[in-house]
Amino acid sequence: MRPLATGTISFGLVSIPVKLFSATESSAAISFNMLHAKCGGRVKQQYICPRDENVVVPREEMVKGYEFAKDRYVTFTPEELKALEEKASQQIEIAEFVPSEKIDPVYFDKAYYLGPEKGADRAYRLLAEAMRRSGKTALARYAARGKQYLVQIRALPEGGLVMQNLMYADEIRPFSEVGVEPGEVKEQELALAKQIIDQISTDEFKPEKYEDDVRKRIQEQIQRKVEGQEIQVDEPVKAPTQIIDLMEALKASLAAKGLAPASASGAANASAADAASEERKPARRAAREGKAAEKKASSRK
Repeated sequence: MRPLATGTISFGLVSIPVKLFSATESSAAISFNMLHAKCGGRVKQQYICPRDENVVVPREEMVKGYEFAKDRYVTFTPEELKALEEKASQQIEIAEFVPSEKIDPVYFDKAYYLGPEKGADRAYRLLAEAMRRSGKTALARYAARGKQYLVQIRALPEGGLVMQNLMYADEIRPFSEVGVEPGEVKEQELALAKQIIDQISTDEFKPEKYEDDVRKRIQEQIQRKVEGQEIQVDEPVKAPTQIIDLMEALKASLAAKGLAPASASGAANASAADAASEERKPARRAAREGKAAEKKASSRK
């Protein structure tokens, strides 16, 4: 794997030169090109100016502008735009350390693996192990490609480091905009929902269990077209009948998995029986001890 860039982690007075590697593959997406239906040639885009009788505008006659009001722009020269960009220092300056669980995944953006440059192995391992043992992750600033990024650096179980680009606070929309009304949860429904969760729970995330079935299906159909065959057009799957009653929906979910809902009254009766049994145990023990004492006294006579 080839590095995309280099940087230097600033950790106190310690500097750790690192290489950045993309942690994800973007080439997995399937894309289609626009073609001329008449001849099959690939079409090209052109920019037109509606103000000037839809004349085609070549790139050398274009400038960049910022719309500060409806249809009103200020324009910038390439030199001015260059001056606005953040200078790429390649410094990954750690600002603070926070508990790993305190960063909501909604802030996560693209991830990069960090590898040590030659001679930086010792400092690299030290930072990774210190963060792993402390349960903390680093928040840092990183300037690249004309922008300043907020990033998280965290230790991986394998012993390395990963740098996660984070969204800024003003880029995250508040959940309050969704408009979820507060309400109560019925205990009987909650018990059934927990039963469903327990039945399909696992102890760890295994991503290899999951595949992009849609992409796989599209690739298979594309290959059929390449081989001169017609693609198979399946009938759309009908949406399942909507169940309005939540309790019935929960019971149906359990039934689909061959499970029976736990009886709340049965569970309560079982708990009461267990409690009564525990209360009877001391009484039985006392009776046995009394009989043993009487027997011992009579043998002494």
